[in-house]
Amino acid sequence: MFKLNKLKNVFDQGGISRREFLSQASAMGIGAAMLPTLLSVPAFASGPKTGGRFRQALSSGNISDTLDPATYIDDYAFSMGWQLRNNLVEVDHTGSAIPELAESFEPSADASKWVFKLRKGVEFHSGKSMDAEDVIFSINHHRGKDSKSGAKGLLTSIKDIKADGKDTVVFTLNGGNADFPYILTDYHLNICQAGTEGKEWDKGIGTGGYILKKWEPGVRSLAVRNPNYWKEGRAHFDEVETLSIQDANARSNALRTGQIDFMNSVDLKTVPLLKRDKNIRIVRATGSRQSSFPMLTNTAPYNDNNVRLAMKYAIDREHIVKMVLRGYGRVGNDHPIAPFQRYFADDLPQRKYDPDKARFLMKKAGMQGHSFKLHAAGFGIEAATLFKEHAKKAGINIDLVRVPDDGFWSKVWIKVPFCTAYYNGRPTEDMAFQVKFSNTSDWNDTLYHDPKFEKLLLEARAELDTAKRRDMYGTMQRMLRDEGGDIIYYFKDHVEAASQKIDFKNLAGNLPSDGLRAPERWWFKS
Repeated sequence: MFKLNKLKNVFDQGGISRREFLSQASAMGIGAAMLPTLLSVPAFASGPKTGGRFRQALSSGNISDTLDPATYIDDYAFSMGWQLRNNLVEVDHTGSAIPELAESFEPSADASKWVFKLRKGVEFHSGKSMDAEDVIFSINHHRGKDSKSGAKGLLTSIKDIKADGKDTVVFTLNGGNADFPYILTDYHLNICQAGTEGKEWDKGIGTGGYILKKWEPGVRSLAVRNPNYWKEGRAHFDEVETLSIQDANARSNALRTGQIDFMNSVDLKTVPLLKRDKNIRIVRATGSRQSSFPMLTNTAPYNDNNVRLAMKYAIDREHIVKMVLRGYGRVGNDHPIAPFQRYFADDLPQRKYDPDKARFLMKKAGMQGHSFKLHAAGFGIEAATLFKEHAKKAGINIDLVRVPDDGFWSKVWIKVPFCTAYYNGRPTEDMAFQVKFSNTSDWNDTLYHDPKFEKLLLEARAELDTAKRRDMYGTMQRMLRDEGGDIIYYFKDHVEAASQKIDFKNLAGNLPSDGLRAPERWWFKS
């Protein structure tokens, strides 16, 4: 029983995934009938407390940020979105899609039509009641011809949206999609007040647990509790202050000296030091955030698959996980599906470091002696430096071009042919493939395009037979591994740190910072 309680505590703190918990509990002889009960046991005996100012320091944020959800591009903006606004659907700590502003959602028999019933009595910060008009406006905001939203590609399957009265929205799709509710959990798809435009976006009007008081893009924001928040048992803090502190040491020092209550993206080299501080707790969750080196597949020399494969064999993934992640993660296999996801292709061989094969492929491409420029921002410089050394053993020369983090996503990413990048995982395979590798997505950072891949993406989305769907997604993972332009070298656990004054339960791992909803879900201990 002691081992089981210890395992349950690790699960509640986010140290292992739900799948890992179930596997280890079964190995202890715990019957299947007992497992749901174990997972439903609250992690803390005392309930959430209200009050106080929650101060969080995040590693991202730019002076060009706006509160228009279509422009969101980093965790600072995503966090602000969910402080101030809600989605129709949210992902809970088990990875399930559950109703948020929707009261319920039901598909047609072939999943090509979805009916969403909206919650009644929900008000925007302006006092206006939320209704179907607001939902339709908010979703269509990302679908326009000129939209540059990161969610635009996700929404191409929508054929039509219409209201059926004030409290019902009907989505008609181009084909069946069993995972459609998950799409509406995307951090861009906040529900906003119909008619919002221009500077009105930066007022942050929404239905969320906090109301915006101050907004200094790339610097600081302050929000106060919404006294009319509709969601029971959420938004416990009186105030939430969000700071952009991009230097990891500065964030760590701020936490250790009590200037902040939470920091994301801990420098893993400092974890042992933070663990020794009795006032600090490490917040860890198994995640699907991936780091990569995207190569533009339409630009020489990366339009030659021999070059792309040579680069993939020239990187020692296990060494990078050990040195950069200190073991807090898993190696990647050049596709975006994490090992714990439903349709992960566990029969697909993991690519290993092979300098000889890399050398052979580069010679085959006629690129021996070429110097490849890799543009690296601060968040990827350590891995890029190791990659440079790994590639040297294969006779491949990589020149690092250091670029500022600020402005990276607008000035470097998808602008240069070879760079560092990271990407939040998505809760479904369809979303992961659609956002990052479909030719309809503005976030396709390798400009990968393969008609067979696009065909499989559409067919798998509508396929209700689990076995057939698994085969399709397995084929797509293999295609990206062997032909794609992304070197996805690891999946990173979410490793963050908080004051011991902070409490939470059932930590989500779909995104960092408890699904990027820490301000809404956490509270101060009494």
